[in-house]
Order: sequence, then structure tokens, then C-alpha cells
Amino acid sequence: MRLRSLLAATASSAIVLAALALPARTGAQTAPTQAPAPSQATPAASPVPALPGSEAMAGHRAAYRLAFDRARDNSDVARAEGVMLFEVLDACDGWVSRQRLTLNLRDRDGQVVDTASDYNTFESKDGRRLRFSMTQFTGGAATNRVTGEAVLEADGSGVVNYESPAGRQERLPAGTILPMAHTIRAIAAARAGQRLLNVPLMDGTSEDGAQDSTTIISPWRAEAEAQPRFPLLANQQSGRMRIAFFGRDASGQGGGASSPEYEVGLRYYANGVADELNMDFGEFSVNGSLETLEAVPGGC
Repeated sequence: MRLRSLLAATASSAIVLAALALPARTGAQTAPTQAPAPSQATPAASPVPALPGSEAMAGHRAAYRLAFDRARDNSDVARAEGVMLFEVLDACDGWVSRQRLTLNLRDRDGQVVDTASDYNTFESKDGRRLRFSMTQFTGGAATNRVTGEAVLEADGSGVVNYESPAGRQERLPAGTILPMAHTIRAIAAARAGQRLLNVPLMDGTSEDGAQDSTTIISPWRAEAEAQPRFPLLANQQSGRMRIAFFGRDASGQGGGASSPEYEVGLRYYANGVADELNMDFGEFSVNGSLETLEAVPGGC
């Protein structure tokens, strides 16, 4: 799941307005618009070979309650709370996902600002193509929109063509992976005992192309929970990890930032469901608890 920050900022205050998936960027103002529903993503024209591990991923719909964790000493944010709805659907040749996040932020003077995001993708199961649409809202008005398509070659290099901002194109470095592919690879790395995963990640939440990511992986828990809260988590092994996202320098090279723009800690189950989130937006962080979870049938 795409747990990057989808950030915006107000010009009149130092409050950072967050709206999740799966990046921490400040967007330019755009005309109000509505993000398309996941079903509007264009599926692949013919069957594609799926990445190893794709068969274990479960189509599901999840709702998370977001509660204030803490704020930095110099932050203007005093409280933050909200909800996040996430769904991923098996569309035979690809994964259709939608993520909607709403946050209510209060500063130390009592000012309240509502911010939200609507993020939609279609990712082919071979991990080579991503259609994406992300719209951010502040106070009910759209403040930023990013749409387009990324295509990768066999070595992970490629190109992303943006429809919004119109005419923008970015090259993607070798080794780039897409969001669902990152989930599959991170879980595989955890099960194999790997402790670190460093890759450029292209998720379509920014107009700047891929962002460097570092995943720190805790030991995989081979024992499934005896009495999980949700049926979809029955007989599922799990593991904890923390993913940090870094900006790239002006030349597009990695290693341009010493501190992450956004971090998320979570527990992944073997079927791709995540719970026990901690989302760190820099100035403040929130904890996410899984409130509802249901399986969504799909496939060919």
C-alpha cells in the first residue's frame, strides 16, 4: 500500500497540511477538480506475466482511524486527527487502488484546517506500467492535481509522462519500482530475513518522478495470530517495517537529502494488508488503527 505523505502547505502559516498513500511535496495551485474513480484507470490490453508473489496479495477494503501521536518542538501543529480509506482490487492483469485521506489539523492558536487527498492508480501485475491520479484539497477546494502514466523497462529505468502538469516528462532511474511491486518486494525481503531495502519508488503522487526510499525491516513473525480481529488476517504471518522517503537532488540523482521527507512505520501481513501505522509528516505524526477490513473478490 502506498503510504507516502501527499503534503501541501499554506502560504499564511507554518502548518504542514497532510493528505496520505503510499509523498512529501508542496504542490502549486490548480483549478478545482475531482479525481477519477479507480474504475476509470485504463487496464492493460493483453495478459501480462505477474511478478512473483502477486498471487498472495489480497484484494481488500480497509478503513483506518488516525489519531495524534506527537509534534516537533518547533511545530505549529497542536493536534491532528482523521480517517483513511484504502482499497486495492484485483483487476486480472493489474491492481486498481484508491486511497482517500482526510485530516483535521489544529494549530497552537486554535485555528482549524481540513485537508484531504484522493489518490487512484492502475498498476500492471508485471510491475512495468502505472496509471495514476492524485488530487489534494484544502478547505474543500482542490489545491494540487497530478495525473499521468509511468512505463518501466526491464532494468527499472523508464519515463513518466504527465497529463497534469501538462507536457511534463521525467526520466526514471534504473531500479525504479512501482507501489504494489514495492509491497510485494518488501514482504518477500522480510520473509527472506533481509533487513534493508533501498529502491527508487515511483507512485505518481508528485510531478518530480521517482523518490528514493529506504525500508528498515524487523524480523518476520512466522507464527500467525491465534485470534485475529478480522477473518482476512487468519493464518497470516506478518512483519514490521519502517519506510523513509527522500527527495532527489536537482540533477535527479539519489542521495540528495540527508533526512527523510516522510516516514511510515507499519505491520504488513503476508497478503499485503497493513495495520498499526505510524505516519510521520515531519512537523507531526499520527497513529493509524485498522477499524474495518473486508475482502473484495476479483481476478480473471
